[in-house]
Amino acid sequence: MHVYSDRAFERHVNRLAGVEAPERFPAAVAGAEEAERAGAPVEWRSCQPAPEEILKAVHAPGYLDRVDRLSVEGGGYLDLDTGLNEHSWEAATLASGAAIGAVDSSLSGTAAFSIARPPGHHAGRNYGMGFCLLNHAAVAAEHARSRGIERIAILDWDVHHGNGTQDIFYADGEVLYLSAHQSPFYPGTGDVHEVGQKEGRGFTVNVPLRARSGEDIYAAAFAGVFVPVLREFRPELLIISAGYDAHTADLIGGMQLEATSFGRFAARLAAVAREIEAVPLALLLEGGYNLRALTESVAATIQGVEEEPSSEWEYLGDVRSVEASRKVLAPFWESLR
Repeated sequence: MHVYSDRAFERHVNRLAGVEAPERFPAAVAGAEEAERAGAPVEWRSCQPAPEEILKAVHAPGYLDRVDRLSVEGGGYLDLDTGLNEHSWEAATLASGAAIGAVDSSLSGTAAFSIARPPGHHAGRNYGMGFCLLNHAAVAAEHARSRGIERIAILDWDVHHGNGTQDIFYADGEVLYLSAHQSPFYPGTGDVHEVGQKEGRGFTVNVPLRARSGEDIYAAAFAGVFVPVLREFRPELLIISAGYDAHTADLIGGMQLEATSFGRFAARLAAVAREIEAVPLALLLEGGYNLRALTESVAATIQGVEEEPSSEWEYLGDVRSVEASRKVLAPFWESLR
């Protein structure tokens, strides 16, 4: 696996949110190092800032100018929890560049992980929020399209719904967005009835889950919704918004996953990618605010990508939230009927 990182990610400081701290970067890097020591084939890669034309394919030019200007001026804020310092524009553009690097690696046949901050999935075309300045998953998808990839899926397992990613692709029939997230919870989006619009109807797939859900409930979401839809859509590329704030020890989440849960998610999705003849996974770091849990979860994810799933998940039709999603999405996906 290729791991993309840069020390610049440690220099971004968001003074409005103490949990999204510079220490998250070395904690996540330590996870990759731990996986490497355990035998995972990790190869470290540098990254370059995302090209302007790709950033403008995702974000409004005026919004990009505002974020850049605030950083040049020494800092400021975009939202009640989203602040910048003088290093934030560099960090954010490099984080999007790391996501591009991860996609290029996947398209060349090697799975990749972008270990970067600030996170990205709450950033929309013309707004930043939820600690996010630029939407790295969306940048990764647009870069893939610039390279001729026509069918892309973004699967988001962060505890929070990725409202920015959903908004950007809501009317897009080439990018499938799938999210399992705690609900009700910040940012208040991600209802099962949010399925996309125009050409994108059916290409937004939300499975909102109650607080304190554990791996059994997530496994039901994967087996009952995500895996069937991915098999039917057959994306050429699967991007993972890999947030770890659904870990039971996380400071702001309310779920009950363990580090090993993320390893099993990664193993299952890597197996699905092979089955549908997609390129290897491209994983992008999102949330995760307990430093030890972040280290362990990143390590488990990297190891999971290299392993075969330990067992097949079977959906028995007995999880209310999963059934609700299946019912709403059945008109768009034969595999859910």
